[in-house]
Amino acid sequence: MAEIRKYTVNVPQEKLDRLKRRLDDYEWPTALSDESGWDYGTPQSDIKRFHKHWKDKFDWREHERRLNDLPNFETTVSVDGFGDIDMHFLHYQSEVKGAIPLLFVHGWPGSVLEGVKMAPMLKGGDGKPAFHVVAPSLPNYVWSGPALKRGFGVPKYAEACHKVMMNLGYDQYVVQGGDWGFVICRVLTHQYPKHVKGIHTNWSWAAEPKWTAENPKPEKYSEREMKQMKQGERWSPFGQGDGRGYIAIQSTRPATINHMISDSPVGLLAWIWDKLVDWSDKYPWTEDEVCLWVSLYVLSRAGPDAASYIYYEALHDPASLGIVQSYIDCPLGLADFPVEICNNPKSWRHTMGPIVYMEEFDKGGHFSGYERPDAVAKGLCEMFGKGGGAYGVVEGKDGY
Repeated sequence: MAEIRKYTVNVPQEKLDRLKRRLDDYEWPTALSDESGWDYGTPQSDIKRFHKHWKDKFDWREHERRLNDLPNFETTVSVDGFGDIDMHFLHYQSEVKGAIPLLFVHGWPGSVLEGVKMAPMLKGGDGKPAFHVVAPSLPNYVWSGPALKRGFGVPKYAEACHKVMMNLGYDQYVVQGGDWGFVICRVLTHQYPKHVKGIHTNWSWAAEPKWTAENPKPEKYSEREMKQMKQGERWSPFGQGDGRGYIAIQSTRPATINHMISDSPVGLLAWIWDKLVDWSDKYPWTEDEVCLWVSLYVLSRAGPDAASYIYYEALHDPASLGIVQSYIDCPLGLADFPVEICNNPKSWRHTMGPIVYMEEFDKGGHFSGYERPDAVAKGLCEMFGKGGGAYGVVEGKDGY
């Protein structure tokens, strides 16, 4: 069995002092004289509010104490062609003998925090199945080690996550993820079909079917579907929408934008806040929450800029993107939230795989594990619990 080490978050004081100096010395950019709202991007008034809180009220050490109350661990995995990587992860172990191993994979600009609210809802009881929840920090993110070599793309992120599960002795497991978590989980099911036995996701990024006489194209889509397709057009790297700027630059010139991301905590705050607002469903973000989300990147092990390189590797790897939208023969559960950035119509979704659970929710966005942990947990329990379409898929682990 591979070594599993307890992990303690302990940011050096000199890093915190440097952050404080940068916040104190920040020079504000020029702004339009009239109120432009979000038309030009992140409003300066928002960033000034967060900047003041971050500089004068935010207590990293208090948050660090809370983070260390979580079940933090670390293990070393060897990724083929890239050597050893130290992987941080949260491990919520259930006392239920038949608990189902669940790998939760976060995305950008998120972290393992996206799974923290949900994990306690998956402990079982009251007729619900129990899960062992494993939530790794992806390589280059937060407390996991760096993987800063050309070619470390989605299949390698998937390999690193899979080997965390192998190190824990979970030979078979199920997966849940959105954003990059969705992409990585799809590749996991393709690369490791003997190990990954079910996938639940809050992102229905399905390929359009080949319409035939037996399977004709719908004459019209629902109002909800039309709104979701329009939202997808805004961010798509292949389209012309006004939300695609972040993905265009991070997938083509990450090293260029990384000079700003690395040098300017306030710049990174504006970069991330843009997405927290645009992609969530009117979630009431507090100053402390936002400052914590951004601080995790600023103070991360590999550096605040390291997370951007996955965009370049993924968008220059058409084979992996093809896998993501291909048919994968693994039980599939879909949670449909109205403000997800790209949910394609129901009539397309069978192209993803055998759907055994699908539910629409009336509220929630891209960060559903954080915004609507109750809904995500509900879907997992219904999908893998007794009577669910993926009940008993993990040998000897039915959740009870």
